[in-house]
Order: sequence, then C-alpha cells, then structure tokens
Amino acid sequence: MARQSALTDDRSRAGRSGKARAAASSTMPDLDRLIHERVRLGVVSALAASASLTFNDLKKLLRTTDGNLSVHTRKLEEAGYIACVKSFQGRMPKTEYTLTASGRRAFERYLQHMEAIIETARGTR
Repeated sequence: MARQSALTDDRSRAGRSGKARAAASSTMPDLDRLIHERVRLGVVSALAASASLTFNDLKKLLRTTDGNLSVHTRKLEEAGYIACVKSFQGRMPKTEYTLTASGRRAFERYLQHMEAIIETARGTR
C-alpha cells in the first residue's frame, strides 16, 4: 500500500511539473536551433565579441576539427548569420568570418530567450 501511495505521489508531482513546463513553453518562443548547437553557439558568441575571426582562430578557440567547423560555419553562412571572406596572405589561403546584422539580432534574441528560461527556472518571473 505504501508503494502504491509513493507511485501516486510521483505521478502527481510529474503531472504538476509537466503542466508548469507546458505553461512556460506556451509563453516562450522556441529556441533558435541553428544557434543553439554547441559549435555554432561558440562561433556566433566569439564573433559577437570580435570584429572578425579567421577559420584557424575559431578552430583553436572552439577546439574542433577543420571538417566540423567547416560544416557549422557553412550552416550559419547559409542562414545569413555570418559572412565569409576568402583571401590569400602571401601564398596561404585565409578565411575570415564576421557576424552579420541579422546574425547579431538572432544572437540577441537567443540570449533574451535563454535569460527568460533562467529567470523562469529560478522562479523570478
């Protein structure tokens, strides 16, 4: 009987937390999934703090591989969040990235959303 009561209590708590999550999610916009992925968030964050960064700068900063960084920067570029300029420095190719105005706005929205989630989780909203 005690076990049945414990199960009922667990289900009751789960229902309440599920209702709270549903209420919170109905008032908050969806996260920008393009930015939310770890490497892409790192790229956008780094570019928000710098005028521009090279491919090698980003690779070192994010501790990722050439292929992984290339895929993620291409997705951000296709979305119009970052711009890419390819040039040569001597005989060496140089790829440089900047955050676009659209990318900056998307990053600001993302940060606002994350702040709202944190405030809700802490119960300050």
